[in-house]
Amino acid sequence: MAEAVQSNIHLALVHFPVYDKTGEIVVSSVTTLDVHDISRICRTYGLGGFYVVTPLKTQQELVDRLIGHWQTGHGAVYNPTRKEALLKTQVKNSLDEVVNDIHQEFGEKPKTVVTDARKFPQNIGYEPMRQELAEKSQYLLVFGTGWGLEKNIISKADYVLSPIEGPEDYNHLPVRAAIAIILDRLLGIKR
Repeated sequence: MAEAVQSNIHLALVHFPVYDKTGEIVVSSVTTLDVHDISRICRTYGLGGFYVVTPLKTQQELVDRLIGHWQTGHGAVYNPTRKEALLKTQVKNSLDEVVNDIHQEFGEKPKTVVTDARKFPQNIGYEPMRQELAEKSQYLLVFGTGWGLEKNIISKADYVLSPIEGPEDYNHLPVRAAIAIILDRLLGIKR
């Protein structure tokens, strides 16, 4: 089994604070499929870490059980590639905790890059962001669940990435699909 690549780019999937469809701030549910698939996506693109952010103890325990199953349980033997994908997946209470963890491990606070399906005046395009990520600073890509990240997370970010746009007005991708598309645009091999 190959050792995971050490990268200066990390990803956080935020379950709080996010909006529900009525605009209320809520805690969204962690789904095990997201944890599995996003871990695999992060490993494919060589990210330094994947953080699941939720303040709910029951949801944290769910993620920890899932990781444990694939790291040390029957799953570790049954599917070694899943074990490898989950090596750098962990759960944290808050986005601040993620930033502190990266700062502690790498000696610098990461620049935050938030994503949203809406357009903002300060949006940065994919090519300029791709060039920025080539610098050796630490970066944290932040994705929201539910109906998007709470506005203060967006306003405090260093960068707000332009939304993914298709040919139709409909724009409500599953978060793991958005992550795959965005990471490919930012880190994928150009051919």
